[in-house]
This record gives sequence, structure tokens and C-alpha cells, in this order.
Amino acid sequence: MLKAGDTALSIPEAILLGVVEGLTEFLPISSTGHLTVTQDLLGLTDTDAAKEAADAYAIAIQAGAIVAVVGIYRRRISTSLLAIAGRGPDPVAGRRLLAATIVAFVPAAIAGFLLGDTIKEHLFGLWPVIGAWLVGGVVILLWPPSANRAGRPLEIITWRDGIIIGVVQMLALWPGVSRSLVVILACLAVGLSIAASVEFAFLLGLVTLGAATLYETLDKGSVIVDQFGVSAPIVGFVAAFVSAAAAVVWMVDYVQRRGLAIFGWYRIAVAVIVAVLALTVL
Repeated sequence: MLKAGDTALSIPEAILLGVVEGLTEFLPISSTGHLTVTQDLLGLTDTDAAKEAADAYAIAIQAGAIVAVVGIYRRRISTSLLAIAGRGPDPVAGRRLLAATIVAFVPAAIAGFLLGDTIKEHLFGLWPVIGAWLVGGVVILLWPPSANRAGRPLEIITWRDGIIIGVVQMLALWPGVSRSLVVILACLAVGLSIAASVEFAFLLGLVTLGAATLYETLDKGSVIVDQFGVSAPIVGFVAAFVSAAAAVVWMVDYVQRRGLAIFGWYRIAVAVIVAVLALTVL
């Protein structure tokens, strides 16, 4: 337990972690991987208690990114919710989207519940993240750059598409893979357009990340407060919110014009840089 007024997480560190979370959560470059490396560089995982709190904090501040996407996609979300009651401009499309989102959420939720502790024990480290970054970057660069630019819009997504996407999303339980990346590629594979794929990745992320954030906050909230206090996590939440909003708006416009290649090169570059640091400094 920290003494009154003391904290293992400074305000600048909280802002840095919040910005890293917000910028990377919905981009196909893995927020978990970036946060894992950043926490190691800041020395927030030097003890078992600090590592437990840091891992929980990394998930808890996802709430800032979630709120940002809720604000940006509030109309799409409200349309799907209204569709439950048969209301809205297109209730059939709204119900299809809602059904696809729910069935896509279930596989990863079950796998995460059953394997969560095992994943944290064996895969939350630099080398598993580096490997995932590298493989993901190669996959992006090998993916046809013009694939599905004229694919189906999000209004035509089906629950069968949702099942396939949900199964593929389980790959993102490996830190560094990127939930956003595997969902976007799965959406492209079932025939959605690049714009629809990115948007569905955001919407599915609201459910998946929302559930994970709620669970981790309820389960480890006291640990986070004991290690990091209250002010720093709140600042981290705000930083994640602001940076996530900017990242989402930028990505939607960019990928429709330029595709995903930049993220492939980025993943490979950051994997090499972190590997060199791990061998020489960390």
C-alpha cells in the first residue's frame, strides 16, 4: 500500500500511457504491445505487485478510448439499439449489425475467460509482442492492397460473417497481434469493404474492450488505486480519450485513400527497434 499522497505512477507517466493507449487501441498496431513496452521502459513492472497493477491499468484506461468511439459512432450505435424495438430508419439492417456484433464478441470472450491467466503468465512479455508485431506486419504487406475497396457495406453484414470474424478475433488474445488488425482482415475476407471493415472493427471493439475493461476494473480496481493512486489513472483516462478520438478520425479517412500498408511497415520497424533495445538495453 502506498502512503498518502504517494504514487508509483506520476502524472507525466499517466499522460504518456494514456496517449499510447488512445493512439494505438483502434489502429492495427496493437495497443497491448505498445503499453507492455512502455511500461517496461518506465520501470512500472519491476515488482510483481507493480506488474499486476500495470497490466490491470493498461486495460482499465481503455475506457477513455471506448468513450471516444461511442461519441464518434453514436448515431450508428443508437440505430442498432433502436432496431431492437423495430424502430429507426432501417431496423432490419440495424438488427443484422447488432446480431453480427454479438456473435463476433462471444468466441473471444469465452477464450479470454478460460485462458486469461495463462495468457498473462506466458505471453505478456517483450519477445511474444515482438514476434506478433513482425508477423502482423508481414501479413499486412502481403495482403492485396486493392482488396475489397468495393466490397459490401456494413448494412449487409450477416450473423454468419460475425461468427467467422469472432473466431478470428481470438488470435488477438496474443499480445501484439492487434484486435483491430485481425478484425479488419477477417471483415475483408468475408467480403466487406475496407470502410465497412474498419467501422466494424471499431464497433466490435466497443463491446470487446468494454467487457474487458469492466471486468478488469471490478476485479483489480483496488490494486490499481493502491499502486497508482486516483489522480494519475483519471489523467490517463482523459489522455486516452483525446488521443483515441484523433486516431480514429484520422484512420477512417486514411485507410480509405491509402490502405493498410503503412501499418505493416510500422509494425516491422517497431519490432526491429524493440528487439534491438531488448538485446542491448532492457
